[in-house]
Parts: sequence; C-alpha cells; structure tokens
Amino acid sequence: MTNQIHPSAIVSPHAKLGEGNTVGPYVVIEDNAELGNNNRIGAHSVIKNGSRIGNGNSIHEHVVFGGNPQDLGFKDAETFVQLGDNNVLREFVTINRATTKETSWTRIGNNNYFMAGTHAGHDCQLGNHIVLAPDAALGGHVHVGDRAFISGGVKIHQFSKVGSYAMIGGNSKITQDCLPYMITDGVPGRVRGLNSVGLKRAGFSVQEMRELKRAYRILFGSHRDLDVILDELEQMQSAHAKHLAEFIRGSKRNFHRAD
Repeated sequence: MTNQIHPSAIVSPHAKLGEGNTVGPYVVIEDNAELGNNNRIGAHSVIKNGSRIGNGNSIHEHVVFGGNPQDLGFKDAETFVQLGDNNVLREFVTINRATTKETSWTRIGNNNYFMAGTHAGHDCQLGNHIVLAPDAALGGHVHVGDRAFISGGVKIHQFSKVGSYAMIGGNSKITQDCLPYMITDGVPGRVRGLNSVGLKRAGFSVQEMRELKRAYRILFGSHRDLDVILDELEQMQSAHAKHLAEFIRGSKRNFHRAD
C-alpha cells in the first residue's frame, strides 16, 4: 500500500516512511524522521528531526512532534522522541525530544490520547492508555504510568512521577509525585481518595478494590513512621498494595499526601 502525500506537503527525501500513511496539506516531515505504517498526519503538522513514530497513530492538525527541548542548557545534541502505536494527538499538541545524549529519548507508549493543546517536555517517559485533557502540561523528565488520567489545565513540575491508574483533577498544581490508584487534586495537590471510577473501568475486582481501600487507610489513617506503614503495606497479600509501597520508596521528590 502506497503513502498518500498531499502535493503541498514537504517530505524530506531523507525521511523514512512505511506504508499506508496519509500526509495532509502543508505538513513538514524533516530529514531524520521515521514513520511506520498507517499513520495519519493532519494539515500543518511538523514532524521534526529525531522523531520515531510507530503504526496506526492519528496526528491531528498543527501538531509539532519532536521539537527542540525547551531547556536553556540544550546544546543541539542529536536526541530522539519515540511514539508507539495507536496514539491520538489532537490539535496543537507539542512533544519535545530529549535534551542530552546521556538521556537520549523522550518516549510515549501505545494507545494514549492527548487532547488539544497538551504538552510533554523533553525526556518525559509515558506508558500506555494515558489520557491528557486539554492544556495539561508535563515538564521535563516527568514519568507517567499506565492508564493515568491527567485532567485539563494540570501543570506537572519537572522530574515528578504520576503512578499507574492515578487521576489528577483539573487545574491542579503538581510539584511532587502522584500516588498510583488515587485522585490527586488542588493547588497544591492533595490526595482526595481512591480513583474508584477509574479502577472499576479498568476492570479491578471487588476484592482488589477492598484491598486498595485497606491500603489507603493504612497509609493515611495514622501518624506512624512512614517506614512502618510501608512495611505493613508490603506484608499485605495484594500486588497493588506492594506496588504502592514500591512507588513510595522510589520517590525522589516525595509525594502528595491527603489533607
């Protein structure tokens, strides 16, 4: 299957395209860019040097993918940005490539949905089935776990982490890590409870929900030493409770807590 490239599009002869791609009017695809198969690139989008795009992605109008990192220390290193398969990038999404050869890659997984005007900064690492609602912005080196939901207007500080199945409420200010399975909301962000709706939609069983409710009470229901609390979480017969403890132990920026 051949590619359908609009006559007004500018596609470098050095770019690599697979098959079945649709490239719209006034699209620019630069030299060191690679696309897989069956991608749709909407009008006026720019696919920059260092971009690596998988299969079946829908990139809407005016997207800039792989732009230079917004980092005052950037020295024009050859770095990259990777987009997996079956992602949707809506209008005016911007995603930057990595800032140094030591980090090398900004990576985005599969089946993610970036709504209009969202931004992922240099060196971000995103998993799968993530939703970014309009005008959400991730600073450099932000990590986001699978099936997280980041609401509109949220701003996330560089080097912060968002756990799997987390939800962040609209216009929240995130300066620390956001716990998996939980809702973080507000300015500054505070844990408001389990992300019950998201967990049910993801297929969590009644027993799994019960275990996470118990883990929540252990974590926030007393003023004991954190190491003692984490030890108790790790002793639970719940993979999710153990993951929660592991996430907290690995937190370098500390994490948003409940009121």
